[in-house]
Amino acid sequence: MAASLARAIGGTAQALAGWQEQIADSSWLAPRSIYYFLARSPSLGSCHEARLLWEEGVKSPATALGTGSFRHGPQEMVAKNVRFGVWIDGQQMREQDLAVARDLGRLGASVMLIGQDLPDQGDLVFQLPRIPPEWQSLIDIIPAQLVAERLARLSGVDCDSFRICPYIVENESGLLPDDMSVSKDQ
Repeated sequence: MAASLARAIGGTAQALAGWQEQIADSSWLAPRSIYYFLARSPSLGSCHEARLLWEEGVKSPATALGTGSFRHGPQEMVAKNVRFGVWIDGQQMREQDLAVARDLGRLGASVMLIGQDLPDQGDLVFQLPRIPPEWQSLIDIIPAQLVAERLARLSGVDCDSFRICPYIVENESGLLPDDMSVSKDQ
């Protein structure tokens, strides 16, 4: 197991430059678009982390859901130009989730796929290196982190600083310090 995980980490390091080239050439990134992130199993953590990266880093709203919850819930909101990031699990519900991703594209949405051994059926497809499926979540957030950083630059925002929240929240009262002035244009 240790050797397999070490190979996956090494493979991820080798894949970074290629992933960055994919991101630079992708039309999936569009400032001020609607972004939904979908996943199952352990990758659901990566899905929720991606939502937080969009909200804190890109300074843009995003939604994260389990793929099943989306499939049996708000799918009526699918429209042209909505962006979906979909994590495909190495074992569980793989074919069903690939069908959801395919249908999102057929409905006009733009789809980013993250997983192992993926078909080339998305607008942005990140092939993860071989890793035991139960450990995929160890590396599957990395492409989304790279995408968030690039989208923040395209959006003209600093992904490394907070506009509103202090790095350390010291109380539960309000959002802003009493002495902070804020422009209504933010």
